[in-house]
Amino acid sequence: MTIGLAPPTIAPSQLVAALRTAGHAVLSAGGLCELLRTGAHELDAMRPSWNDLPPDAYLRDGGHYRRRRHSCFVVNGEQVDAVLHRAHWQPVEYNALHGGIERWFEPIDAATLAQPAWPHLLRVLAATCSTLKGAQPWFVEAHQFRIDTTDGIGRPTPEGAHRDGVDFVVVALVDRVGVKGGETRVFSADGPNGIRFTMSERWTTLMLDDERVIHETTPIQPLQPGGHRDTLVLTFRSRGFQGPPG
Repeated sequence: MTIGLAPPTIAPSQLVAALRTAGHAVLSAGGLCELLRTGAHELDAMRPSWNDLPPDAYLRDGGHYRRRRHSCFVVNGEQVDAVLHRAHWQPVEYNALHGGIERWFEPIDAATLAQPAWPHLLRVLAATCSTLKGAQPWFVEAHQFRIDTTDGIGRPTPEGAHRDGVDFVVVALVDRVGVKGGETRVFSADGPNGIRFTMSERWTTLMLDDERVIHETTPIQPLQPGGHRDTLVLTFRSRGFQGPPG
């Protein structure tokens, strides 16, 4: 089975430099564990919760291929605080398909948030953001996604190539079962340069400077019944969460 182009992974020690120069960086599963100074088993302890994601009721393309949960946090140094459950909102300038509406998703379950790897992951990634843009509180939106192929095709990014209107975006592959496709594409926001690759190893992690690059993932198709692709998407924003004007 052909997976596609391998991700151009870097060492964790090169993460900040890569984000400064290219606006994007990919860590292997081992690289993420090295960055976190933790074992893969601690990350894997969160994986079962992807089997219990409610359907996304807001898809405007008529599909039924996406399940998700969503929760928000403020990370300030070592402090990680969950905030009162809130809607996910984006302006139409960043999401022409689903922007301009409040989307209320079920929160991430308490058992997942209680795993030691969860707050640690947020702290370490927020520290990377602070290294790049100065120490400050980071407003984090966390999304658990499952894209399945029950419709014959699943679209990880139905809005197409986009930015998210935040400072940094992190996409971690949690699982990939019985599918083909799902190629990740990252392009300069103001030029022709770009890269493409396919994440296939669990916990391969892409980090993006959202002001400098746009990104998308191509549709997936089934290779076997029940094929799906699971990801954890984290966005880090200074100056508060996105919300409706006024």
